[in-house]
Amino acid sequence: MERSPAISDDVSLRSESVILQQGSNPSRTPAFSCASSPIRTCAIATVTTGLIALALAFVLPDYRLFQGTMLMAYAVSLLGLNLLTGYNGQFSLGHGAFFAIGAYTVAILVDRYELSFVLSLLAAGVLCFVVGYLFGFPALRFEALYLALATFSLALALPQLLKARPFEGLTGGVQGVALIKPDAPFGWQLTADQWLYCCAVVLTAVMFLIAAALVHSAVGRALIAIKDHPAAAEAMGVNINRHKAITFGISALYTGVGGGLSALAVQFVAPDSFTAFLSISLVIGIVVGGVGTLSGALYGAVFLVFTPVLTDSISKNAPWVVYGVVLIAVIFLMPAGIAGGLHNLISKYRASKDAARN
Repeated sequence: MERSPAISDDVSLRSESVILQQGSNPSRTPAFSCASSPIRTCAIATVTTGLIALALAFVLPDYRLFQGTMLMAYAVSLLGLNLLTGYNGQFSLGHGAFFAIGAYTVAILVDRYELSFVLSLLAAGVLCFVVGYLFGFPALRFEALYLALATFSLALALPQLLKARPFEGLTGGVQGVALIKPDAPFGWQLTADQWLYCCAVVLTAVMFLIAAALVHSAVGRALIAIKDHPAAAEAMGVNINRHKAITFGISALYTGVGGGLSALAVQFVAPDSFTAFLSISLVIGIVVGGVGTLSGALYGAVFLVFTPVLTDSISKNAPWVVYGVVLIAVIFLMPAGIAGGLHNLISKYRASKDAARN
């Protein structure tokens, strides 16, 4: 699928002009990007969205807050996968494995060792970064489809490893691990769902700001240069293997934190919850949301959380048929993803408004 030229956030342009010293294409104007004063613009948008989301904690019922927490978990995970695929050009079909590693890390630390959920999420992120880096470094010899197959093998193997007898004492085997949602501290009058949702909103906002800072930094421009012009990037002194391995680790970190957050929301982890379909769903999420965009992670998460509910309400006999139809319709109508579709609509509106003035 062609990357959204508008929403690739003008980082692609900057990577070509700053790193490769090439001319830019004026038609590739950023959409919901952080073009001028990038960090400030992203910060304002993120904080505003976060405050609105926090206000919903006092309006929505607990089940909707649970859905909101899962939405945040998927958004963080999709953001990590988008950094890898959309910005660095590495295609992974195995990120469901990192999602599972993060979920199990949090579940084990919270349930078995009574560690706070904040430290558990931090530990999940660190562990996934290490695993992702160690896996990504030797996998650098693979390209495109071969890398996808290598990562897909990880997604297939991990659920079996979680069931393996040597690890049953830690992972719970097929029975899995149950945990309890954290209660609000300091006597705050919040339910467990409200507290976890609020923490998820804050965590997601922080992760988005970090990703924005990374993408709009010199390192981010190097990552995109590696994707678009690897030979030129290497000629300019960019260490391609090192950047790719670190990007894989950061991507795994994000996905692991998202998995840990989902474990806290669901209060249960089991091997069968992390099948290969989860990895495919994450890829669907970034494609539907918009490959190579930050906002696309949020749109993709909305799709992953609410589309199955919608399709099940339409047809309980064949929900996946309806899911497929909806997915094809979204891709057909918005080939650049939801973020790209929204940008096109806004661009057409602005163009018609300017034409009316003239």
